[in-house]
Amino acid sequence: MKAVAYFQNLPIDAPEALQDIVLPEPQPGPRDLLVEVRAISVNPVDTKVRRNAAPEAGQPRVLGWDVAGVVKAVGSEVSLFQPGDRVFYAGDLTRQGGNAEFHRVDERIVGPMPKSLDFAQAAALPLTSITAWELLFDRLQIAESKADQGQSLLVVGAAGGVGSILVQLARQLTGLTVIGTASRPETQAWVRELGAHHVLDHSKPLAGELRSAGLANVTHVASLTQTDQHLDQLVEALAPQGRLGLIDDPAQLDVTKLKRKSLSLHWEFMYTRSMFQTPDMLEQHRLLQRVSQLIDAGVLKTTLGEHFGSINAANLRRAHALLESGKAKGKIVLEGFA
Repeated sequence: MKAVAYFQNLPIDAPEALQDIVLPEPQPGPRDLLVEVRAISVNPVDTKVRRNAAPEAGQPRVLGWDVAGVVKAVGSEVSLFQPGDRVFYAGDLTRQGGNAEFHRVDERIVGPMPKSLDFAQAAALPLTSITAWELLFDRLQIAESKADQGQSLLVVGAAGGVGSILVQLARQLTGLTVIGTASRPETQAWVRELGAHHVLDHSKPLAGELRSAGLANVTHVASLTQTDQHLDQLVEALAPQGRLGLIDDPAQLDVTKLKRKSLSLHWEFMYTRSMFQTPDMLEQHRLLQRVSQLIDAGVLKTTLGEHFGSINAANLRRAHALLESGKAKGKIVLEGFA
């Protein structure tokens, strides 16, 4: 089967940073699906792994943790899907990724693809939907109802992949006042379109931006990027006993700054369940099933930002470069193997 892989950690402008290769078709284990990959999307985790995780000498590492495709075969203990089903999922960091014609994945972290979307639109959703859902409802413990009216959520980096779905979830499924940050006119317009009540410019001091929007403080923060750079401002912006959630990888974080206000810190990493085979792994299947229903009901919409053509090394290098520039809006999707 065709695949795109890397053999060593290289900057993305090196032609060998990602290469077109041929690999044997994988075989599903007892609880696995073998999926014919129709579309993928690219996430910051792809660029981090490519730069930092060295494959075994001479061995290829296949990236890609957002897939939409069709089940080709199932393992002996599979009960949730059957061949021919259209599915979408974000995969497992401990396995080879989905930038290949066929991919092996545990059924417990797979959802039925929204019926109203094509493969490219669906591929934009799984990883960011799982991350945003777990961050909002599991980590920050927001109620999926209007019970949190009077409370507020500040989403730092709201125009990116996770922010694009998090803003929608918070606006559509909770009673929160949703405040997103974005620094360019086009990304600010995107965040407003997704449903944010207020949009702030995170290149300016957040406290002043909040005051200009008529807000004294916020009860919850979802910091999706550059948390270490914004920490002092986030602590200032949070109300006493507020909650700070994050998904990025700050080089250092002085948590003692949270003490005076009794602020709590919550980290979200959507691969925890699959990486540690937690007893509640099936929650990601249920979560994706719910997202699929919300998409088909018109409550949520795909966050596809740009379509980069077919799945090959050259197009994936282009996608990685755009993500590393920090200028991506929504999700970058690739579709089909030429």
